[in-house]
Amino acid sequence: MTEYLKQSRTLQRQKLLFVYGMVVLFMIGLAGRLLYLMVNRADYYGEKAKEVHQRQRTVKAARGIIYDRNGVAIASNKPVSTISVIHNQVQNPEKVIRVLSELLELPEEKVRKRVEKVSSIEKIKSNVDKDISDRIRDMELAGVMVDEDYKRYYPYSEFASKVIGFTGADNQGIIGMEVAYDKYLQGQDGGILTMTTARGLEIDGKAEERIEPIAGTNLYTSLDVNIQSFAQQAAGKVMKAKKAKSVRIVMMNPQNGEIYAMVNVPEFDLNDPYTLNTTSSKNMSDKKKQEALNGMWRNACVSDTYEPGSTFKVIVAASALEAGVVKLEDTFHCPGFKVVEDRRIRCHKTTGHGSETFVQGVQNSCNPVFMEVGARLGVDNMFHYLQQLGIMSKTGIDVPGEASTIMHRKENVGAVELATMSFGQSFQLTPVRLLSSISMILNGGTRITPHLGVELESSDGTAVKKLTYPAQENIISSQTSETMRMILESVVSEGSGKKAYVEGYQVGAKTGTSEKLPRHSNKYIASCMGFAPADHPVVAALVLIDEPQGIYYGGTIAAPVISELLDNALPYLGVERGETVTAEPG
Repeated sequence: MTEYLKQSRTLQRQKLLFVYGMVVLFMIGLAGRLLYLMVNRADYYGEKAKEVHQRQRTVKAARGIIYDRNGVAIASNKPVSTISVIHNQVQNPEKVIRVLSELLELPEEKVRKRVEKVSSIEKIKSNVDKDISDRIRDMELAGVMVDEDYKRYYPYSEFASKVIGFTGADNQGIIGMEVAYDKYLQGQDGGILTMTTARGLEIDGKAEERIEPIAGTNLYTSLDVNIQSFAQQAAGKVMKAKKAKSVRIVMMNPQNGEIYAMVNVPEFDLNDPYTLNTTSSKNMSDKKKQEALNGMWRNACVSDTYEPGSTFKVIVAASALEAGVVKLEDTFHCPGFKVVEDRRIRCHKTTGHGSETFVQGVQNSCNPVFMEVGARLGVDNMFHYLQQLGIMSKTGIDVPGEASTIMHRKENVGAVELATMSFGQSFQLTPVRLLSSISMILNGGTRITPHLGVELESSDGTAVKKLTYPAQENIISSQTSETMRMILESVVSEGSGKKAYVEGYQVGAKTGTSEKLPRHSNKYIASCMGFAPADHPVVAALVLIDEPQGIYYGGTIAAPVISELLDNALPYLGVERGETVTAEPG
């Protein structure tokens, strides 16, 4: 019995020692783990603690302002507020729901769902007008936060709407320059930091920490409020008079590619971009409405192609002169048509122009003359100069959505295709592509990049960055350029572009009339390209009237619009009547 008790005590002692040892090992492990967390993971858990005890409310940065070439704001910001609720701090939820529903004009069910949702912070509505948000702030509703914000505001409403573009609810660019320069225009948001308990209640006596937002970079553009406004008025007037589907106008400096105006009427209200401008969306499905909105927002000067018709003869004429396959005094005969292989391709003057020189062929916009010139150029030369003058590539303009030229494959071009290409049919390009290529011919042979952005400036004005664009000289010879300016001036003084004449100025122009596909649909695009002064152009313009009713010839209805535009723009740009320009006006 004594031996049994002795063994029992020994066993109990061993068990106690084992338990004691395990406790000691556990304590050592716990201490080691605690030491590891305190030393090696201190930063990580410090941040986690901040997340628990700090609440950050965003303070929106002001978006950069967009200016025209004279420093007039064409896209700015309007102070608004964002209304939010913090669930744990709401003391009278029924009153909060009632007040916010009434003042913010929101369904009570929607507000209730957000007020009663258990979360650190719940947004009720953004872009709230300042007078409404001030009323909410003055009511001092516990748990309701009123934070400053900005809403994009466009002072000129429909001004260059498809060029400037607009922003979404998050103040990010949607179309136009707003999206092209979004990374610059966006600022850096700030915030308001408050200390809270683990339950999310703000700690009394703890001061808020404010991180100031940094406003976005300002953008200065080449657009001109006055030139753009007049161009839109002129476009609207001719659209109404001719009951046209739309009117497009591009006006630019052919010397450097700066765009003064880009018009797509009908335009839309930038401050209300989701309301259709030509039809009601009442019975539309969401898909159909979105398609209609996309069409309304589309910048057709950049994104839509068309057959240029006779305005393209400027490209063909310059190519032929540069290649040396035609001289000014060369004579041609126009019986009113030309037979090419098995096709009889007519001239717009069905009775024919008879005998005429190359210059007269340009003045008369004679198709048989240009078919002969195209044949002299040949397929290889034609495509060489199309490449040289940029027709086969995009311009690189600084707005999104530029369309590519739709052209025959070189190996598929036969005599008929070459003939139709020579007077601007059977292929398509964008208006901005055509005017940019013609500008190379007018400016002495320098390839320019059409553009809108000119300069970026920090919000405090301390940092300025000039924007630069690719350019290349000697695309064609200065002699060819000078000759083409002289020929195109004669189109106005003696030929089919007489209605583009502006008293006191030497104006050059080329008209065009192209039939839309499918052929024989009796739908046309009337166009005219014009520039002045002829000796040193400071402005070049292209007008397209889509589906005019009644008379549809470019020389009759588009040329007068060019005359109006130049008559307004030239004095404004500082070119006096009768003045010979040798340098770009300042």
